[in-house]
Amino acid sequence: MNTSSINRYAIFGIVAIICMLSTNVSYSNPAYPNFTDVVERNIPAVVIVHAKKIVVSSQSINPNIPNLPDEFKPFFDKFFDEEQNKPNESRKAPSFGSGFIITSDGYIMTNNHVIANADEITVTLSDQTELTAKIIGSDKRSDLALLKVDANNLPVVKIGTSEDLKLGEWVLAIGSPFGFDHTVTAGIVSGKKRNLPNESYVPYIQTDVAINPGNSGGPLFNLDGDVVGVNAQIYTRSGGFMGVSFAIPAETLSSVFKQLKNNGKVKRGWLGVYIQEVDKDLAISFGLEKPRGAVVAKILDKSPAQKSGIKQGDIILSFNEQDVIKSRDLPLLVGETEVDKSIKVKILRNKSIIYKYVIIEELPEDTQIASMREKPTDNKTISGLTVSDVDEEMKKNLNIYGGVKVDKISSKQLNESKIQVNDIITHINNQPIFNVKDFSKKIKNVKDNSLANLLVYRNSTPVYLAIKISK
Repeated sequence: MNTSSINRYAIFGIVAIICMLSTNVSYSNPAYPNFTDVVERNIPAVVIVHAKKIVVSSQSINPNIPNLPDEFKPFFDKFFDEEQNKPNESRKAPSFGSGFIITSDGYIMTNNHVIANADEITVTLSDQTELTAKIIGSDKRSDLALLKVDANNLPVVKIGTSEDLKLGEWVLAIGSPFGFDHTVTAGIVSGKKRNLPNESYVPYIQTDVAINPGNSGGPLFNLDGDVVGVNAQIYTRSGGFMGVSFAIPAETLSSVFKQLKNNGKVKRGWLGVYIQEVDKDLAISFGLEKPRGAVVAKILDKSPAQKSGIKQGDIILSFNEQDVIKSRDLPLLVGETEVDKSIKVKILRNKSIIYKYVIIEELPEDTQIASMREKPTDNKTISGLTVSDVDEEMKKNLNIYGGVKVDKISSKQLNESKIQVNDIITHINNQPIFNVKDFSKKIKNVKDNSLANLLVYRNSTPVYLAIKISK
């Protein structure tokens, strides 16, 4: 074997050793995060929340015994009278969740639904110390509540921000699922700014962190150990974890905490409109290049929107210099706005951009900030409609000045469309309809095979439809 061959084998051997070492290194250093530091630093600031409600059980007894002989009736009547006169029994119905200490002098955040209607609240610290807590304030709309215990020098969490969270980023939760105290679970961020049914005021963080009953009110941490959210809800069909969990973002937490601490309640801005999503067909019919914004389907009387000159059929494109991409963006922006503040609103009206200034008022109790209407199913054409004038009683009930009522649909295409029998059509392309004659005239003015937007009242609810006019 010559020298060149030996050198060649030596080189091959060195390369093989390097490859083996590289392989070993890759296996010995898996690319997974280490949560231990975050957990050790924050567990002392996470608490178990015990809420008890006094439930009174009735002693009602039905003495109606069939076929009872007459000679026994006095005895049983006396017995049941004595039982009925006994005082009702009371018991404490327990519920539990999680919470976290936000200030060293004893302010604790949790979910509103954890402590709602509670007569007695205690919190258990990580060292098993039990403290009585009182409710400083609660906010049903954000599902947050602020508690206070009489203590000092308590460990606290650090409140961070959720704005910088990225999809796929690792997060972890600490809580007490099913009563197992200080349980740690981890996962990734699955989505941001999620809107849940009947929840218009919280842009939820979606994660796949294992959350179960008892986790509610506990903190959600990033890898820096900052609280980025409050674990609040799960999507489940079984009552347990199914991989879809939702957390209230840190920004909402910080805002609500300050207001509850200072005022005991939360003030939210109010615009006073019913809004609807702008889909592809509506965008075309309103003259938008692409779907965006929120179309105003209804304006409430004496609302800030009405006072500022916002009209039905306007499309709100931005609010306070922030773009409204989806209709769900608007309630969040309005709710976060300071009361009595003048806000600039960008609007598309009759295919032209205009601006209005709205003085935001406080959201009244049991009132929506900006309610959303679900968009109807798709349709393609309109023809074969039989309509009639709207009677005076209907006009009065709907608070409208005119319109036509759909009496019959003779077209197969229309039977598969958005239009339904008994719909009340009040506008075409934002032009009011007063009667059947006016309806026919305005239909003729619409270009053939073009999309027109119709304002329709269905079950007393206004909704915009994008309809293809076919003549």
